[in-house]
Amino acid sequence: MSTIHVALTRAIRVEGALGAVLVDYVSRMPLGSMSRRKSLDLTRAAHGCTDIVRAHLSALSQSGHQPEQIEDILVTFVGELHLIRPLTRRTHEGLFLLLVLDRERAHLDLVRKELRIIEALL
Repeated sequence: MSTIHVALTRAIRVEGALGAVLVDYVSRMPLGSMSRRKSLDLTRAAHGCTDIVRAHLSALSQSGHQPEQIEDILVTFVGELHLIRPLTRRTHEGLFLLLVLDRERAHLDLVRKELRIIEALL
């Protein structure tokens, strides 16, 4: 089993997780994904979140901050949360993990703790 598969399997087991995708934000390419919902288009979500990550990194660069200072980016929808975690240990590779969560079932503190562990796996 690849480390990407192991990491995504662990991410999708998080309480409230609907989908997880590892994305290369340089190429916009998903490197792997898992979903609990067939209607969830993780490729489309990955493309949209790539723009968000690029914008945040550009703003950080212009303000003199380091990319490692971003722990995560939260996008809130009516029924979902999209938690984007740039993999700061591998910033030079341009990767981020996107976790799509059910807003009612997810506990952000627990999810963030688990994402730190998952990042270490990658």
